[in-house]
Amino acid sequence: MNLPTALGIWVAVVALAALTGMWLGLTGRRYVIALSVSAALFAFEFFLAARRLQDRVKRSLGKAAIIFAPLVPLFAGLIYSREVAGDWRTMLAGAAYTVVPALFLATCLGKAPGTWQDYLAIALIFLPVEFQWLGLIFGYPAQLTHTLMILLALSTGVALFVFARQLEGIGYTIEWGRGFGWMVLLHFGLFATVAIPLGMRIGFLTWEPSLARLRSLPITALGILFFTAWPEEFLFRGVLQNLLSRSMNNQWAGLVVASAVFGLSHILRAPYPNWKYALLACIAGLFYGHVWMRTGSIFPGALVHGLVDISWHILFR
Repeated sequence: MNLPTALGIWVAVVALAALTGMWLGLTGRRYVIALSVSAALFAFEFFLAARRLQDRVKRSLGKAAIIFAPLVPLFAGLIYSREVAGDWRTMLAGAAYTVVPALFLATCLGKAPGTWQDYLAIALIFLPVEFQWLGLIFGYPAQLTHTLMILLALSTGVALFVFARQLEGIGYTIEWGRGFGWMVLLHFGLFATVAIPLGMRIGFLTWEPSLARLRSLPITALGILFFTAWPEEFLFRGVLQNLLSRSMNNQWAGLVVASAVFGLSHILRAPYPNWKYALLACIAGLFYGHVWMRTGSIFPGALVHGLVDISWHILFR
């Protein structure tokens, strides 16, 4: 993906979001600012998935990346807190969310990946999203709360691990390599043959195709790909599985452990504890992680992830 392509997609997604907000009756200064903050964070994470721009920014920032890279998510959170929430406590919380992980990573720059600071930074980025703590910061509008949480988390993760830590092998690029299409179709098909019978057997899935859900497919597919599949593949495969493979000096062990963590991250879904969801997510993580291992990019894995979630949305309850 080059920068003009990224710009065109970004404009289309932001325009669609704005039109959807208008259709939902969202207007006024606070909504415009909230949407603008979302658009800025989305631009930061999306444009930097263009390899040439990403490499150029890395060269430009150099060792100063630990200072300058987190400024975009930091200022975005501060602007939202000041202009939308109007609460100094949310400003402090939002600033701490970005700054504290950066401070820990600053203490391990130059060290081999897999330090305790690396894992602590991941936890500090992930847990506030998992437990919905960031929802206390992004309270308006309710329709954007989840999106804003994901955008801030992903932007912070990209700033810290792609640029400040410069962790190799993340594969944070939208690109299409030889054999990617085959890898996506193969892993999606194999997972479906395992997950569908198992999911129906344990009572997690019910066959219930929906024409109404099919009509909402364009918006749903964009939401799933950009705000579920892509962020989760970055965190669990590009960063966590990457680090675990290095720490244990075994890529297969890294795959298994990262998939188990990915599965457990779904256990909080209602009804709690949702062991059925956690089991299927763990199995899915093995397939997503294997795609990342084989391609060196989180993009094919995100496509498999997106296909799984979209199929679930349309065909099953």
